[in-house]
Amino acid sequence: MKELIVKYKPVIKFILVFLLVYGVLSFAYNYYLDVSKGGTYYPDYVTNLVANQSKELLNTVGYNTNIVPHPNEPSMKLIVKGKYLARVIEGCNGTSIIILFISFIIAFAGRFKITFLYILSGSVLIYAVNLIRIVILSIGLYHYPWRKEELHTVIFPGIIYGMVFLLWMIWVNRFSKLNQKNE
Repeated sequence: MKELIVKYKPVIKFILVFLLVYGVLSFAYNYYLDVSKGGTYYPDYVTNLVANQSKELLNTVGYNTNIVPHPNEPSMKLIVKGKYLARVIEGCNGTSIIILFISFIIAFAGRFKITFLYILSGSVLIYAVNLIRIVILSIGLYHYPWRKEELHTVIFPGIIYGMVFLLWMIWVNRFSKLNQKNE
């Protein structure tokens, strides 16, 4: 048994660090969501910010857009040209994806400065792509409402998770300690 632990020590370390970081960040995020209930921003600050920024981007590209708090659930209703298209919920704000991204990067950490900068730049990129994803999804739902399932459950999650996977691969192959050991 000891031989297996020694042999697979890097794998075990990765799994434990990933789970620890993911658990801590998820706990902190869930705590934030609990604390933000009934606060100034509805449903929470990040979701509210994403909904407002999505609205501004849609208005910028010529789609007269409004957002209003959903009366029956913690979400923001996205209304394009008077047509209720979608709701922006906590799961749409990208925070959970960023937590997943950060957990992986820390589990394969490189030098502190590079790791920190990669986490920061990757998180900003994920956030920005998520906003663009919401905007394109909204435009798609406006013009092709019969494609709602394909757009929302296949294409756009594939884009955001595909980008995160690509960022992970770039990290592992260029910056992580694993790659530094192979050079």
